[in-house]
Amino acid sequence: MSFDLLKSETIYPGRAFTVRRDTVRLPNGNKSQLDIVEHAGSVIIIPMDSEGNLLFVRQYRHAVRLDLLELPAGVMNEGETPEVCAQREIREETGMAANYIEHLGGFFLAPGYSTEYMNVFLATELHENPLKADPDEFISVERIPIGKALILATEGRIPDAKSLAALLLAKSTLEKRK
Repeated sequence: MSFDLLKSETIYPGRAFTVRRDTVRLPNGNKSQLDIVEHAGSVIIIPMDSEGNLLFVRQYRHAVRLDLLELPAGVMNEGETPEVCAQREIREETGMAANYIEHLGGFFLAPGYSTEYMNVFLATELHENPLKADPDEFISVERIPIGKALILATEGRIPDAKSLAALLLAKSTLEKRK
C-alpha cells in the first residue's frame, strides 16, 4: 500500500520529541492528516545481578498519575549509539554499570503515531558505578527474582509496555539463567 506524502510541517518542537503533521494521499485517493511524534530513539535495559535478580526502577509517571514498576530506560542523546546510551542509562537509573551488555533486539514503541524505536539490552556482571540522575527523575531501585518478574508481567502487575516487550524478547534467555 502506498501513502504519498504531500506536505509535512512541524507543529511542536519539544525537548524530548517533535510533533509533525503530515498530509498524505491514501491508497483510495483521499487525503488525510496524520500527527506524528518524531523521537530520537531509546533503549531499555534488563539488568541482571549475580543472584538472578532483575533490577527494576519505580518512578512516578505524571501522565497516568501512578508510580510504575519499569525496567531502566532512556532516550538516546544526539550522536549517541544505543550501546553507549544503555551503559549511561543503567548507571543513571540504578547506580550500577555492566561489564557485559548484549543487544537482544528492538521494537517500535507505538508505530501508529511515533517514530520511536527502542533497543533492548541485557546487562550482566553488574558493579556499582553511579552517575548523577537527571534532575527531574525520582527513582527507587527494586531487585526482583527473574521468575517473579515474569509472573508479575503475566499477571498485569507491570503495566508498562516497553518493560513487557523487553521481557518478552528476553524471556528464553532469562529462563535459562533462573
